[in-house]
Amino acid sequence: MKQISVLIWIVILIFLTIIVLYQNAIFETLELQAYDQLIQQFPAESKFPQVTVIKITEQDINQLKKYPISDSLFAEILTQLEQYQVRVIGFDMFRNIPVPPGHKNLVKLFSHKKNIIAPMKLGDGQTTKISPPPVLQNSGKYGFVDAVVDRDKIMRRALITLHDRQYTPYFSLALHLALLFLQDQGFNIQSDSNNYLQLGSTSIEPLKPNDGGYVAEDTKGYQFLLDFCQPPQSIPVYTLAQFRAEKVKLDDFKHKAVLIGVDAESVKDHFYLPCSEKLLGHNKLISGVMIHAAIFDQLLRIAIDGQSPLDTVSDWQERLWILVWVILGSFVGWKLHSFIKIIIFWLLSLIAIGGLTVYLFVHGIWLIVVTPILALFISSLAITMYRALKEKQQRTMLMNIFSKHVAPEIAQELWQNKEQFLSDGRPRSQQTVATVMFTDLIDFTSLAENLEPTIFFDWLNEYLASMTPLVAEHNGVVVRFIGDAIFAGFGIPVPRQSNSEICMDAVNAIRCALAMNEKLIQLNTQWKCQGTPIAAMRIGLFTGPVAVGSIGAQDRMEYTIHGDTVNTAARLEAYDKGQFVPDFFNFPCRILIGEKTSEVVGEQFQLESVGYVNLRGKKEKVEVFRVIKEINKH
Repeated sequence: MKQISVLIWIVILIFLTIIVLYQNAIFETLELQAYDQLIQQFPAESKFPQVTVIKITEQDINQLKKYPISDSLFAEILTQLEQYQVRVIGFDMFRNIPVPPGHKNLVKLFSHKKNIIAPMKLGDGQTTKISPPPVLQNSGKYGFVDAVVDRDKIMRRALITLHDRQYTPYFSLALHLALLFLQDQGFNIQSDSNNYLQLGSTSIEPLKPNDGGYVAEDTKGYQFLLDFCQPPQSIPVYTLAQFRAEKVKLDDFKHKAVLIGVDAESVKDHFYLPCSEKLLGHNKLISGVMIHAAIFDQLLRIAIDGQSPLDTVSDWQERLWILVWVILGSFVGWKLHSFIKIIIFWLLSLIAIGGLTVYLFVHGIWLIVVTPILALFISSLAITMYRALKEKQQRTMLMNIFSKHVAPEIAQELWQNKEQFLSDGRPRSQQTVATVMFTDLIDFTSLAENLEPTIFFDWLNEYLASMTPLVAEHNGVVVRFIGDAIFAGFGIPVPRQSNSEICMDAVNAIRCALAMNEKLIQLNTQWKCQGTPIAAMRIGLFTGPVAVGSIGAQDRMEYTIHGDTVNTAARLEAYDKGQFVPDFFNFPCRILIGEKTSEVVGEQFQLESVGYVNLRGKKEKVEVFRVIKEINKH
């Protein structure tokens, strides 16, 4: 339960960290690039555009040998458009000062024609304000051409209304042109119940600073997302030379809107759009007049066809979307230990995120995609690292308790069964059946008193270093050392589930005791040659139910076993200890086992009955056997 609480807090911390990174625009560039990919694949396209563009190219300027074009040439263009029965005309060339010759004729045309929209620029403090033609200032037949670009210099938004420093409202050139074009069809602009601009019957929800992948973006004025990645290919475009030579289709002009502007490298009026580089190669910039034409086309589709601009989800829905993938990523990191399974889950998640994002985008909703993907990866990796750290701590804890005193097979089994074996980071307390061993050297106290401390400890360490590995070799666990005594268990710490396992534990315990007898014979022979004391040992073994678990603090933990079985094994070792006369070089160990152990091992060992004896602390007599040797051991 404690581990689950810690995990929940880690998930919350990961989520908050990702939200902080997101709100600090760390992922904004990636989100906008993902948006560019979506708009490239699913751009809106006008089937019957109502606008035609006349562009003045670099070649036109070279032929005219001057720029800007003269007022007389401009008047010629407007007169020719009148013959083509154009509905409205907009131009993206500033005419705030005369460009002789022909200025009077141009002013006369501006004064008499009601279908001309001129440009002006409001500026932003860094750029200068540019007024419309003086003759049109009081007519209101002008619109601003100020544009907004993102931090990466790409235009993804249309700006259609704006206030100057005196809070005077202005319409953009494209919006003014659209309203004039739609005037005869009964369309106008108004406010809906949410105080959003409504064109025809369709509301245009303004872009907010944190919509979509944007973070604290400047959304001054009234902005909405463009639904194209370049001006629609269906918009007819003619150069000035083509137009003057009348190499045009009349259907591209009759009852349509016409935009006149410059598309020349020498005139800096170009912008990057989401797919400019992909579609145009090295010539990545789009002229301003083409962008105004595309925005005009989108405004008409909003009014006539009801095609609302791209919408976005609310902030809380974005946060929930991110949280879902933090949780799923955390689940992956915690539950899936296979790298292949994690990769498969990641791939399926990417398909799910991408699929839903594409589905919503096609249906007019921009949903962030990069941040949830990163949330999935970050959370799964973070939880995997946390799990690995916890496993390392648990493994270290297990190894600190058992590694020096158990066989590698048992240590591996402990780790493989850690979910069953561990609880809240420590060995789980549980009941099992085990064979308990107690060993004790005879006359250890006198040995300690008669030897110099240095010699004594070297001698004792040599003895323990020889006996301890034997326990591990026979799949036992040294619980603790009590001076010279060894307290060990066979059948722990993994609980036994079958009688065959209990039998094998008892057999291993007796074999271990016999191996200790053989090892002590070797040591005595060696010690005799060295002139150091020789030793004899008593061993008590008993099989029965025990309680196993850990005691102590996390940094100083000890695994132990308790129960009557432990007490009985200890009493067997100490039984009638004064009467044991060892044979130091043939059989220096006395190995006593209880009746239950003898029943479990059957006839695998030659046993000698000691009889029913009274063990200290026991009310009833216990039948005791002395182990002589293993039968038929090859």
